[in-house]
Amino acid sequence: MTNRKVKKSATRKSLIQSRLFFRKFPALPYIVKWLLISAVIGICVGSASAGFLVTLDWATNFRENHLWLIALLPVGGFLIGLMYYCLGKDVEAGNNLLIDSIHNPKATIPFRMAPFVYIGTIATHFFGGSAGREGTAIQMAGSIADQFSKSFKLRESERKILLIAAIAAGFGSVFGTPLAGALFGLEVFLIGRIKYNAIFPAFASAILADLVTNMWKVQHAHYHIDFIPKVEALPILYSILAGIIFGICAASFSKITHFSTRLFKAKIAYPPLRPFVGGIIVALSVLALGTTRYIGLGIPIILESFQHQLPLYDFAIKMALTIITLSAGFKGGEVTPLFFIGATLGSALSLFIPLPTALLAGMGFVAVFAGATNTPLACMLMAIELFGADCGVYVGIACVVSYLLSGHNSVYTTQKIGEAKNSRFKNHVAKNMNDLH
Repeated sequence: MTNRKVKKSATRKSLIQSRLFFRKFPALPYIVKWLLISAVIGICVGSASAGFLVTLDWATNFRENHLWLIALLPVGGFLIGLMYYCLGKDVEAGNNLLIDSIHNPKATIPFRMAPFVYIGTIATHFFGGSAGREGTAIQMAGSIADQFSKSFKLRESERKILLIAAIAAGFGSVFGTPLAGALFGLEVFLIGRIKYNAIFPAFASAILADLVTNMWKVQHAHYHIDFIPKVEALPILYSILAGIIFGICAASFSKITHFSTRLFKAKIAYPPLRPFVGGIIVALSVLALGTTRYIGLGIPIILESFQHQLPLYDFAIKMALTIITLSAGFKGGEVTPLFFIGATLGSALSLFIPLPTALLAGMGFVAVFAGATNTPLACMLMAIELFGADCGVYVGIACVVSYLLSGHNSVYTTQKIGEAKNSRFKNHVAKNMNDLH
């Protein structure tokens, strides 16, 4: 009896000490829990992004060495459309499905979203479409991570955090910008507001996913701004002017993309025929232009925009081919093309805006993206990660002005307004907030 009493007393004492410890450090269980979940997300998403990037490089290089493949773009488009029409109608919405799932969590996102968007994106680039890669990384991340929501026994509110962390991990790992990835996941689903209880999982997942991608020896593009002028009144005014142009460009891209998507759907009833027709238009455009400069990711041209002034038509042609490619139903995403559009536009603006070409290219790189996705903070941080902190004031001005000038247009149709950019949209915001509740 004495031994039992001693054991009970020791157990009781241990429980009391544990309770006192957790009262003293109430955040510890939350941190441990989400650190473990973030580690799982980071390993899975980082590895998926690494495999995707390696395959994408192979597809791009193979296409550039076998240009006759571009003639098969319509066939590739038809097969992508047929795959989604027959087997993937419930995942065709892509990024918009992920954002909508954060607002209104319903059934678990089907795992097939990951292989479908992977195959669709590789095929798009293999045959010469003009698309990006962030959409693929984000969709793969979201569908993979959501499979763990039941295993981790997450509540609805926690599942929202899981999806935000997955988006952060996918974005951060595919571009090698974990801090920007974390903020992108926090900003992208709700304009003007950040879900602060998701900050730790978003940053932990993005950083871990980027570490895992780097462990697989995946290389990311590096950009350099060789000269940044001293912060003075005149350069700031020039930055505001550039930001206005970038904002107009971002809004135009969003509006024309949505209009073009509606047009394809209205004119072509059978979904697999839409990318078939879009593929014909893009392939004939490449033939007429006599160059592959404006298809694929366009990383070499983005790098070129930092080195010397480019012609004004570069951004316009890339915009047109990207809009046709994505509106028709090809896969990949908008972000890298937006980098191309913004960087080449900024480079061309150095013709009449007296700022260094590389600085304007860097400002455009992130500012057009900020205006088209309504994620100015993520874009500022991305610029600092990619170009260095010295450009912070100028890219910050460009991103904020572009964000404001683009209105509430967005490439993501399920993105909602949490806080209006100005008082003119207050009634619209109230309606959206009622929808959220």
